[in-house]
Amino acid sequence: MKAIMVMFDTLNRRFLPPYGNDWVHAPNFRRLAERTATFDTCYAGSMPCMPARREMHSGRHNFLHRGWGPLEPYDDSMPEILKDNGIYTHLVTDHQHYWEDGGATYHNRFRSYEFFRGQEGDAWKGHVADPEIRPNLKAIRPSMFRQDVINRQYLTGVDDHPQTRTFDAGLHFIRTNHDQDDWFCQIETFDPHEPFYSFAQHKSHYPHDYDGPDFDWPDYKQVLESPEQTEHLRYEYASLLSMCDESLGRVLDTMDDLDLWEDTMLIVCTDHGFLLGEHGWWGKNVQPWYDETIHTPLFIWDPRSRVQGERRAAMVQTIDFAPTLLEYFGIDRTPDMLGVPLRDVVASDQPVRAAGLFGGFGGHVSVTDGRYVYMRAPVRADNTPLVEHTLMPTHMRGRFTPAELRDAELVPPFGFTKGVPLLKVPGQAMSSPYAFGTLLFDLQSDPGQEHPLRDDELELTMIDHLVGLMRINEAPAEQYERLGLPAEGPVGREHLLVERQWPQVDASLAGPPDPSEYPSGPLSAHTPLHQLLADPDARAVVIRHLPQAAGEPLASIGRDLSLIQIAAFAIGLLPIPVLTSLSDDLAALTVPAEKADRR
Repeated sequence: MKAIMVMFDTLNRRFLPPYGNDWVHAPNFRRLAERTATFDTCYAGSMPCMPARREMHSGRHNFLHRGWGPLEPYDDSMPEILKDNGIYTHLVTDHQHYWEDGGATYHNRFRSYEFFRGQEGDAWKGHVADPEIRPNLKAIRPSMFRQDVINRQYLTGVDDHPQTRTFDAGLHFIRTNHDQDDWFCQIETFDPHEPFYSFAQHKSHYPHDYDGPDFDWPDYKQVLESPEQTEHLRYEYASLLSMCDESLGRVLDTMDDLDLWEDTMLIVCTDHGFLLGEHGWWGKNVQPWYDETIHTPLFIWDPRSRVQGERRAAMVQTIDFAPTLLEYFGIDRTPDMLGVPLRDVVASDQPVRAAGLFGGFGGHVSVTDGRYVYMRAPVRADNTPLVEHTLMPTHMRGRFTPAELRDAELVPPFGFTKGVPLLKVPGQAMSSPYAFGTLLFDLQSDPGQEHPLRDDELELTMIDHLVGLMRINEAPAEQYERLGLPAEGPVGREHLLVERQWPQVDASLAGPPDPSEYPSGPLSAHTPLHQLLADPDARAVVIRHLPQAAGEPLASIGRDLSLIQIAAFAIGLLPIPVLTSLSDDLAALTVPAEKADRR
């Protein structure tokens, strides 16, 4: 028995022909659907990138206990279990988070692995001198933006691109070992994750008139760009997706050439999707996990049942991938795995769960039964209490600081930590879920999730699903308190939240501020934050309306952003009524030039 997993990052199912798209050039995804079972109700779980990979290894959700981080010492790891049971496991990837602090324990669970450098500001090529940077619409430009400009100088053709090299290496492993038995190969590319960097041959599928600034790397914010700029970015994503389609075609060709369909499982999947203007947003993490980001594509070929060209409606999740591969190789899943093998789903669409859980650490905790989606926000604006449980105190690109760890406590183990106590450390969310309120949607009547519902009885039903899954996952006590839910006992009407938080829902749906409605000037809502803070009078106005501007992380992250941009980035931080008052107060100030004239 052999198995291949082809994993893409940031694959929006609504851009794929098998899921109804009629304009993206992706013939090999069509071809894939003809050879596999195509899943219509697959949901990711723990978000985003590395939390998703952690549950692909461990077969259980982790976002209720931990943010972005490595595999923990007590985590089960599917590739390692396979390896320990005599299955050769090999990883090829260009996903740079594997060699950062927050991902450093995943790849060594494989028997062997290969890395390919250069994606998304990967700290790869060293240039002391700053590169020339063309006009670009990206507003937040961390050091990785500079690094990405440098890296691209070395990615001048398709053959140089880390995606191509990743698939080259994966296909080399397959061709080298196709006549051997008992192996698993994971071909994992970072694409089509942003930045959406592809080549002329891929862009040629999407001719359009655009002569504006470079725009292939959106900030995670509300859409402020023009319709032409928005269209251009969607085409940039589609171009990179067409490049991914070419790489997928090479895998399918190899399976044809070597007759691997006879004895090789194929799984094609992703970790999550991406908002490309839907709901008025770019990106993920900041906003709730709408369907475009969490409802993912999945294709499986199982040579035992040989199902091809069929759809599957049963709800499955990312946590099912590890049990599926273990079962395929004849290995029992561990007691701590909450996912289930998908053999019977592939064969006959056998249901495996009534509802699925998903979310990101400190964000909405959400549940779906396949038709309804319930996104539970915290009951308080400060989103507390929120704590991390870990024995691996690292963030994405750094270690926990001593200041973060000074208040750490050693707390008793959970049932799944194999008797190991944990550090409990104060946590921080990526955004303000409270500002969006609690949301309830009917995907059958409202597939675009544009019209949230107010239905107490339906909300009670979904809360029951949510609390049941939280208890199965041994959610920490702090999560129940943060969300205003009972850790024990029945759910009651006192736990309803949609109606109570409807003002936030209304405000979050209002859309971003319109820059044209705010007067311009040297000290205005259009002025970068650091310039406003440098003027004593303007600083006083800004801090009166936005106290966070004086401290971190806003003072540094938002340094070069205007107040309008800050309002578009962080819902709830600077609501439109507050922005309007702030703008009016700035307009009333005497500008420095006028002060000088008077003197």
